[in-house]
Amino acid sequence: MSIKYYILICCLLPVKLLAQNAPTIIPQNATKKDTARQTDLIDVAKGLFSIKKKNTVDTSSREKKVFFSFLPFGTTVPGGSGRALITSTTAGMYLGPRSNTSLSTAVFAPYWNLKSRFGLPLRTSIWLPGNKWTIQGDTRFLVYPQYTWGLGSRNEEDNKTLVDYKYIRFYQSALKRIKPYLFAGLGYNLDYRINVKSDNPDVSLKDFTGYSYGTDRNSFSSGLSLNLLYDTRNNTVNPLPGSYANIIYRVNPTFLGSNNNWQSLYLDVRKYVSLNPARPNQQNTLAFWSYFWTTLSEGTPYLDLPSTGWDPNNRSARGIDQNRYRGKSLLYFESEYRRDITNNGLLGFVLFANVNTVSGSGSLLRSWHPAAGTGLRIKFNKATGTNIGIDYGFSKGYSAILLNLGEAF
Repeated sequence: MSIKYYILICCLLPVKLLAQNAPTIIPQNATKKDTARQTDLIDVAKGLFSIKKKNTVDTSSREKKVFFSFLPFGTTVPGGSGRALITSTTAGMYLGPRSNTSLSTAVFAPYWNLKSRFGLPLRTSIWLPGNKWTIQGDTRFLVYPQYTWGLGSRNEEDNKTLVDYKYIRFYQSALKRIKPYLFAGLGYNLDYRINVKSDNPDVSLKDFTGYSYGTDRNSFSSGLSLNLLYDTRNNTVNPLPGSYANIIYRVNPTFLGSNNNWQSLYLDVRKYVSLNPARPNQQNTLAFWSYFWTTLSEGTPYLDLPSTGWDPNNRSARGIDQNRYRGKSLLYFESEYRRDITNNGLLGFVLFANVNTVSGSGSLLRSWHPAAGTGLRIKFNKATGTNIGIDYGFSKGYSAILLNLGEAF
């Protein structure tokens, strides 16, 4: 049995284990979390400006209120293009009773580095009443110069080239609940990279990487996906104790417009363990995340190959430069400890560590690339559990400060 299929089996085993005790994690008749004793930045602002709180009655109509979180900030963007101005807006809304409907979210985070790099990404996660259907979306338009180090782990930090391109992504999937917490459905995935070129006029991207697919001027991938989702969380912005598993099999035939026929498989497993379940308003949680991402055939475009920081939400490999390691297969593990500092939940902290390995310059398990870090959490909106995350991550030869709305996973 090849190592690829051995890893595949190992990644699938936790899915079965997670499914064994789902009803005890988030009951179908769970009530909404009591936030009366919590404090967020909105409460702090009301206190500073003496804004009186209105007396309201909790009704079903008020349960459908939209909650917004908005944060402008400047930070270093991954991939080697310096600092950028970023605005992150998160909208959360319950489209059905909170007792049996997860929080629907939309995240819009445009950025601009005041030069040649900007992005307009919009991610949506829609949960229809009773969680009977979930619709997941990811739409982006990016002008995206970014460093690449080729395949595998053979290149040193300084042996890199800047790749410039324009990028259009359109991912949409609709999944129907087939039993409690378990969903299945179809999706459409489009990746269009325009005018792909290296900043080094003497060395083409094809020559630098030694890879012939998707290293020419344009790269177009258009495909269908089969999706299987298991999710006992009721808040994706700040997951409560629960479990998550996602399997995406993607096929990209030439009759849908792809440059080449190719297939890929993405397996994602997460587990959240409360260390103090008697006090649900106090964050004291261990979170675990693992994913295995692999291409199943030749012809996968270079920039569509598995790469660090290019998971669906671009939140993995904190402390490692995005795109630093790329290969035909990628295996990733991360764990994080989350804890409140103040009893009212306004301030908290996290400690995290992650490790990845890629194929490309040898076998998948030949070399491992660790990173670690810590972060501060500030409660921005207690109604949706949205935190401002300020993380410092580091690895050999690299470190960065990352700012985000919401948790990394």
